[in-house]
Amino acid sequence: MRIKKMDLHHKLSFIISTILIFIPLPANSLGVNYGQIANNLPSPNDVVPLVKSLGATKIKLYDADSRVLKAFANSGIEIMVGLGNEYLTKVQDPNFAKDWVKSNVQCYLPATKITAIFVGNEVLTFNDSSLTNNLLPAMESVHSAVTDLNLDKQVTVTTTHSLAVLESSYPPSAGIFRKDLIPVITPILNFHVKINSPFLINAYPYFAYKGDPKQIPLEFVLFQSNQGIVDPDTNLHYDNMLFAQIDAVYSALTAVGYKKLSVHISETGWPSKGDEDEAGATPENAKKYNGNLLKIISQKKGTPMRPSCDLNIYVFALFNENMKPGPTSERNYGLFKPDGTPVYSLGITKSSSTSSSSGNSSGSGSGGYSPISSGYFPSSSNSSSAGYLSISSAPLPDKERLILVKMMMVTLLMFFIGLL
Repeated sequence: MRIKKMDLHHKLSFIISTILIFIPLPANSLGVNYGQIANNLPSPNDVVPLVKSLGATKIKLYDADSRVLKAFANSGIEIMVGLGNEYLTKVQDPNFAKDWVKSNVQCYLPATKITAIFVGNEVLTFNDSSLTNNLLPAMESVHSAVTDLNLDKQVTVTTTHSLAVLESSYPPSAGIFRKDLIPVITPILNFHVKINSPFLINAYPYFAYKGDPKQIPLEFVLFQSNQGIVDPDTNLHYDNMLFAQIDAVYSALTAVGYKKLSVHISETGWPSKGDEDEAGATPENAKKYNGNLLKIISQKKGTPMRPSCDLNIYVFALFNENMKPGPTSERNYGLFKPDGTPVYSLGITKSSSTSSSSGNSSGSGSGGYSPISSGYFPSSSNSSSAGYLSISSAPLPDKERLILVKMMMVTLLMFFIGLL
């Protein structure tokens, strides 16, 4: 009898283990934005160990700085390079596009793991019809160049958006795009589906709190213990604003027929210092926001609306950048000071080799660095934001995953019955 019980225990263990192996779980990844609007940053060679100390597997540049691309060769870090808004017209020329991809991407492969090119930064919320009309043709031209050079299996093409592309984001299930943007954003979404690239959004709960610190609980934006909110339409519970913002984007995509499109967070962060009118910009709050965010990413959880979808998030930013224009907060989003020491403790130790050198911007970062409204509560702000991204293959939709899991469980149950 004892042997039979032991056999049954082993059979159950085998079945449970098999089920766990096949249940799809989110494969979350951490990226970091590496801006260089400063004159006192360490050399790119000294930046590599800092990125690794965070546990980050990806970086996002606002250009294609050759010094950085050479420094990260053979590091295993995936890189997204940027083509600034000033290139949107030029890059529509097929020859220009091919030459740019050759000299800024192809020549560094495969040693440097360039996996994505983002074309234009928050273009649709500049309310500039020339920029808007040039965005998709520029993206298509770059993708054609990538394809002609046989790089399309390893390098994807996308663009980044401010959360201000949403007309409504609260509650999350009511998320919709601005009506005036739907005619231009829909063809871009078609492009994403066609080439299997993600929709990138810059989301900042900080701006929502800054705009109305008396109404918005600080705990809710810092991933701390709080009552949260319940979406009245879906009955889903949200205990942090970032997840609510992400699900509002999913709702907006669903509303225009793109439910299966993957959403990545190309920028999110919290400033450690600000002006008198910048509520909440303190080292303590920045530590809580980014520290708790890193913990959530490591837990491999999705959002309430998409619990099985990957969280691909780029934190903003790697360094405090002393030459960025705007309010004090804009120069204080960094996780590190220019000397390589942490701005606040995240359990990160200083790299042993950091030397300061000149690091002026390569040109594509400044357009996307000014703050925006979070879009979580109704807002009329259409200004721009700061910057992060990440690329991975689109996961199976939740419904299809659930069907797959149920089929496997039924099959394994039948197998188990046969063993008894």
